[in-house]
Amino acid sequence: MDQVLRVHATAVALEGRGVLITGQAGRGKSSLALQFMAWGATLVSDDQTELWVQKGALWARAPATIEGLIEARGIGILTAVAAPSEIVFCVTLDAPETDRIPNARQKEYLGVTVPLLHKVDSPAWPAGILQYLRGTRKEP
Repeated sequence: MDQVLRVHATAVALEGRGVLITGQAGRGKSSLALQFMAWGATLVSDDQTELWVQKGALWARAPATIEGLIEARGIGILTAVAAPSEIVFCVTLDAPETDRIPNARQKEYLGVTVPLLHKVDSPAWPAGILQYLRGTRKEP
């Protein structure tokens, strides 16, 4: 592990596949992560995430000072089991998705490109993200 990049993001993983959740403060990164955790995902990191490249793949972990901690708005800081994970795609809560079936977007971190999804204002969107963690996305 040569270079580590710290980003303002939250990450969770399911079955060895992680999603990096980005967005400005207050956009709901931790809330979305808690929803995924309620459905069986594992916390990788909340609010600050360290990224590195390993064997050509993007990986994420929590900085040591916040490992295993996640903020639950109105409740406080909660503890959780946390583990590093490969990041297979990322979502941004800063940009709304306007297309029903969007074209592929990408985001690059440390020279590794991963798919990027924009936020959808739909109650089913978190479930769709969770299904993406379980499988893949067929490109249009």
